Amino acid sequence: MEYLLNVVSAVLGIINEMSPYLLLGFLLAGVMHAFIPDGWYAKYLSGNTFRSVLNAAIFGVPLPLCSCGVIPTAMSLRREGASKGAVVSFLIATPQTGVDSIFATYSLMGLPFAVVRPIAALFTAIIGGTFVNVSEKGDLSMDETPRQVESRTWSEQKHLSFGQRCLEALKFGFVEMMEDIGKWLVVGLIVAGLITALVPDSFFAIFKDNTLLSMLLVLCVSVPMYICATGSIPIAVALMMKGLTSGAALVMLMAGPACNVASILVVNKVLGKQTLALYLAAIIGGSILFGVGIDYLLPREWFTDHLMSTHACCHDVAGWFEWTCTGVLALLLLNVLRMRLMHKSACHCGHEHGDHCHCHDEACTCSADTAHDAPIAHSTRTYTVKGMNCNHCRTNVEKAVRSVKGVESVTVDLPTGVATVTGEGIDDEAVKKAVESIGFDLEK
Repeated sequence: MEYLLNVVSAVLGIINEMSPYLLLGFLLAGVMHAFIPDGWYAKYLSGNTFRSVLNAAIFGVPLPLCSCGVIPTAMSLRREGASKGAVVSFLIATPQTGVDSIFATYSLMGLPFAVVRPIAALFTAIIGGTFVNVSEKGDLSMDETPRQVESRTWSEQKHLSFGQRCLEALKFGFVEMMEDIGKWLVVGLIVAGLITALVPDSFFAIFKDNTLLSMLLVLCVSVPMYICATGSIPIAVALMMKGLTSGAALVMLMAGPACNVASILVVNKVLGKQTLALYLAAIIGGSILFGVGIDYLLPREWFTDHLMSTHACCHDVAGWFEWTCTGVLALLLLNVLRMRLMHKSACHCGHEHGDHCHCHDEACTCSADTAHDAPIAHSTRTYTVKGMNCNHCRTNVEKAVRSVKGVESVTVDLPTGVATVTGEGIDDEAVKKAVESIGFDLEK
């Protein structure tokens, strides 16, 4: 019972410290989504040049995309004309940081970590993207040339009023983003609490004289598994309190979010083995380089003083503002849970059971869709998309399928993976190719 109380106390202390910064980060993420057009990024990422790699890294650092959401986004940029180097740069920089994780890093780990983390992401992304472009030697064959895709997102958004965009920002930041990373944030907080309560304080003392060995151990654990940039922060803090060096903690903050089994498989499938090798080398080499630099070149106090004050704050009584922010965060997480539970009562087309939806074992007929969405002259087909994990995945699948000739409308249900496509003369093979080009699998 005492261990359980210690875990709960540790988790609540971390949440109270993070919640104000998390809410601010989610708000800024929503503003970026609502007011910056999708096609604006791809415009500056074409060509095997250093500028395209630099632009991709700069664009990627503040974007609030997790390690699964960045994959289809990057593959979509590739299809819209971005070079391989720019895509790799984007893949490395984006999941390591984001406006939400930068604020959360500052709240728990202090200003030095909050500054070094995006700088490290920017540097490793530029190195990785540059190596890929050099390996390509500026020669793209016709088979490798990305297919241009019509972007309708901004043309639809530009008709929205300022108030509508503000509502869209709130919806994206506090609903969709919470739906995407909420589970992993909770997992990270619970793991941090377990580490704080159960791991002996001297656990990492065995690595005291061998920083490189501790970094390699962290890499072996963090590279294959999925962990988001924000969810990794409380885990890193808990491990540092148990003796892990600041440099090894940075290795986890960089390599964990930047790479996982899913991203490795997709990069290998879409960009090739050579690009995959350079992608992994940049992440692993860059994280170790910056980790060693922190441990041996910078004052240790920069990275530990705030940690000690955070540890002390976790045992102090939080103020009304922190508890209010924690309460708002809890309500947002409960809303995500409510949405998940409500979805279980819906059919695979995404509609609630009722007057407009009549589901049977293998068939689903939606009178609402027939009346409003799908003209009788058009056909409606359903496909199953495998590999989606977040709303960014869903959005990119819809965008890819919408670019196929004959497609009029696309609706993708994230929990079930069912894509409902309406149009005339739809080519199943073209739909499959469009989905696979951004790293997913499709079955009719």
